[in-house]
Amino acid sequence: MTVEPADDTRTRILRAALDLFAEHGYQRTSLRQIAERLRLTKAAILYHFPAKEHLLAALVEPLLSDLEALLDAADGKPWRQARWTLLEGWVDTMLAHRRPLGMLFHDIALITRGDTYHRLMHIAMRANEAIAGPDAGRRERVRAVQAVAMCSDPVVFFGDVPDEVLREDMLDGVRRLLTAPGPAAGDGRATAARRGPGRPRAMGREQVEAARRMHAAGTHSVDAIAAALGVSRATVYRHLDAASADNETV
Repeated sequence: MTVEPADDTRTRILRAALDLFAEHGYQRTSLRQIAERLRLTKAAILYHFPAKEHLLAALVEPLLSDLEALLDAADGKPWRQARWTLLEGWVDTMLAHRRPLGMLFHDIALITRGDTYHRLMHIAMRANEAIAGPDAGRRERVRAVQAVAMCSDPVVFFGDVPDEVLREDMLDGVRRLLTAPGPAAGDGRATAARRGPGRPRAMGREQVEAARRMHAAGTHSVDAIAAALGVSRATVYRHLDAASADNETV
């Protein structure tokens, strides 16, 4: 009988765990289910992963390692070059890890415990500081945080959009954010001119679908959906009401 290498068994366990976590959620997936999927004993799973939390840490590890490597690669470069190296690399890394990110989105509380959370927060702080730049003021730091979110969140919310299309859209958005001229502090007229008459009153098809998914999942309030999509609460309500009317007429 051919004995399967230990590393191959570990890889199979991780792949099956990710599939089951995606199907049923982390909390509702047991080690026994993973073992049954692979036709292994529960003891065989425990040999490689003494607790289910270790499976989660192992699944997230490649994402964290890639982000840390990206930050290290940006260190030492001139600021503007480092910033765009980091932003483009951040988008590529998020797209390369779409499935684990989707798992974390559905069980977001999982990352609020232990070393994984602290490591992720350290990565985010490093990225925010690198993008904001030396001697950054409050506005620059706020935009840096927004830029990181723009290079992350759409990967989860627009799971049906092909990588190359979503990459272009994400980078276009972050370029507009970071290259948009800002008004002088206290200049109300400049602020009004930049802001225009208000937030957009309409959403594109993909935005509408994302809003409806977030609302149906119960993970976001209308205010949170409006903030994530850059539209007004009234616009979100209008599209959600339209969806309800469509369902009633079916």
